Amino acid sequence: MLTEELITEIQSNKKEAKKLVFDFYFGKLAAIALRYSKDQDQAHKMVHHSFQACIQKLQLMRIEKLEDLDTWLETEFIAQCILFVKAISSEYYVSSTVHPNSHTSNTPYNLFESNLIIDFKTINTDSIISGLQKMVPAQRLVFNLHVIDGFSLIEIATKLETSEETVKNNLEKARYNFQKNIEKQLKSNLVS
Repeated sequence: MLTEELITEIQSNKKEAKKLVFDFYFGKLAAIALRYSKDQDQAHKMVHHSFQACIQKLQLMRIEKLEDLDTWLETEFIAQCILFVKAISSEYYVSSTVHPNSHTSNTPYNLFESNLIIDFKTINTDSIISGLQKMVPAQRLVFNLHVIDGFSLIEIATKLETSEETVKNNLEKARYNFQKNIEKQLKSNLVS
């Protein structure tokens, strides 16, 4: 959809061109933002903030540098979502206070607790999004980047400006918490 002519209009700061691109990509960008945010309101703010940052970056770039403009927009939008979440420092750094427990601990967070086997093919999208949104931001970021968007642990560590070990720890916790969130939803659906 992003053509050289459209990019030239965006670089000339034409509102119609920016609106056309926003309208065309809104669904895809909103779905990405929903995965990276804690709720609908934060996703809405993230879409607008991150899209505007992408447009500003596009206005400063040379067209020749981009081979696949659609892929560039999606990749850049994800990068802006990461920055958006990291900017909410009070939420992002909460994850550093959550640590896995040993087998003998009596606290509610325990990575070694047995898990139910869940067939994710049978779960609806709303349940999956809800399960993602209940995770702390650092875990949500790592889970989305690795499991859904396919980035390697080293790439994630670079993007988040952290160590690979921290990424691995957050991914392990995220997988556990995601599974537990889905299990809780399935149990509550059975009771309803």
